[in-house]
Amino acid sequence: MRMNMNKWKLIGLCICITGLYAFTDIRSNKRQVQGIRVQFTGPDALYMTESAVNKLLIQNYGSLQNVPQEAIVLNTIESVLRSHDMVKSAQVYLTVNGELNAKITQRHPIGRVAADRQFYLDDQGTKMPLSANHSARVPIITGKITGKSLEDAYVILKFINEDPFLSKNVIGIHIEEEGDYRLKFRMDPFEVHLGGVADLKQKFDNFKAFYAKAAQDKTLAQYQMVSLEFENQVVCTKI
Repeated sequence: MRMNMNKWKLIGLCICITGLYAFTDIRSNKRQVQGIRVQFTGPDALYMTESAVNKLLIQNYGSLQNVPQEAIVLNTIESVLRSHDMVKSAQVYLTVNGELNAKITQRHPIGRVAADRQFYLDDQGTKMPLSANHSARVPIITGKITGKSLEDAYVILKFINEDPFLSKNVIGIHIEEEGDYRLKFRMDPFEVHLGGVADLKQKFDNFKAFYAKAAQDKTLAQYQMVSLEFENQVVCTKI
């Protein structure tokens, strides 16, 4: 008899907990959105503004203020935010006090293509439009722009960005032809003929050894062209 009583007490307790949970869930869903908070994460919070995010949401949903939480589809809002040209990733969630939070990571440009139509290359190797809010200080890509030459320029830019010396000094990539890439340096008069993108580490190691020696000898200003196109060699032309 006592076991039956304990059993019914347990069942009753489960029913109460389930009822309370359902009541809380329904009440939570009926609550309205109290406000919207936009947070930009990562180092590149420069190319779009909070007002641009709010405008994008209004264009797609109208005002979300005071909308019942049950009407908010978070995945859909994230997809809309990710569709913006400047957005790399987006996370949207509701807080316990009814605030809609949007955490946005903006795209990161690593090169700027100067052609009839100007645009950035981002750190994923995809085209990124220029921003009216900020102009990135990245190497300028000029010359014969093709799909293949942009792929190669991306490989070169990734290597440059991972090297402190190169990222500080390289300001431009000129595409003479596919497989014939030339680098412009910030303070030095010479142009570096890189050739193709094969063996980049060996080419740049050779160049940095040449640069260190020429800097020590104070002869950098004497060079017009430095070629890294030949295997394990640095060939220079003086002014």
